[in-house]
Amino acid sequence: MNKEHEQVRFSRFNDFLRKFKRQKTAIFALFVIFCLMLIAIFCYKIAPYGINEFDYTAVLQGPSAKHWFGTDEFGRDLFSRILCGTRISLLVGICSVTVGAVTGTVLGLIAGYYGGPAESVIMRLCDVLFAFPGIVLAIAVIALLGSGIQNVVIAVAVFSMPTFCRLVRSSVLATKESVYVQAERSLGAPDSRILFKHILPAAFPNIIVQYTMSIGSSIITASSLSFLGMGAQPPTPEWGLILSTGRDYLLNAIHLTLFPGLAIFITVLSFNLLGDGLRDALDPKLSD
Repeated sequence: MNKEHEQVRFSRFNDFLRKFKRQKTAIFALFVIFCLMLIAIFCYKIAPYGINEFDYTAVLQGPSAKHWFGTDEFGRDLFSRILCGTRISLLVGICSVTVGAVTGTVLGLIAGYYGGPAESVIMRLCDVLFAFPGIVLAIAVIALLGSGIQNVVIAVAVFSMPTFCRLVRSSVLATKESVYVQAERSLGAPDSRILFKHILPAAFPNIIVQYTMSIGSSIITASSLSFLGMGAQPPTPEWGLILSTGRDYLLNAIHLTLFPGLAIFITVLSFNLLGDGLRDALDPKLSD
């Protein structure tokens, strides 16, 4: 029985790979994300200058052979700061969505499987969180906790959680009355085995797609909070903070907003394109 189950899982994985290989845009987006990951890991080794290396003789210089992205108001190399900002933006996006996804998945499993008062409380909490736009809810959390990268992660995780909760709950409701789940229950299998071996794997494809696409929106939210002065604080080389500083020099140093804006755009677009590709590859309704 276990051998047949493994063969089915292997067949599904091969089917996913075959469909994903046809998503050329998603594969390119995955390559871009892989490059961004490498930059995030080795940013301080490959950056040509220190992120806080001042050069007051090169203030607000445009792009050149010496400074590829130009310099900021303190003469710091913008290319080096954007490279090192990749680590911060990716960490905030991935960590916040991971916290929100894990919390939302657990709550969704409980709400969908057990129902009753637990479901009512959890879903009403999600309704309250959904009543606020994501950025407004994040600002409210930051206002309570204070500014800083750690609090930005918490704020983004809070507004990410209800989406995963509803997604998992709907999958649980569609799966818990299936024949194989009923068979496991009749054999006396514990709830933990049923939830994590049978019900959660059925919801996993939807979770993966939502997780991937949520990273992009989380990066935008984190950058927006830093842009408003509620996230990363100077001299942190965070993209939203660099963008916020550059708005004071739009007329004579547009590169201060152009390059961090492009970094945010490319990163968010890559995660969204990858999410679209994964959704198409994981959708069993799409024929070969």
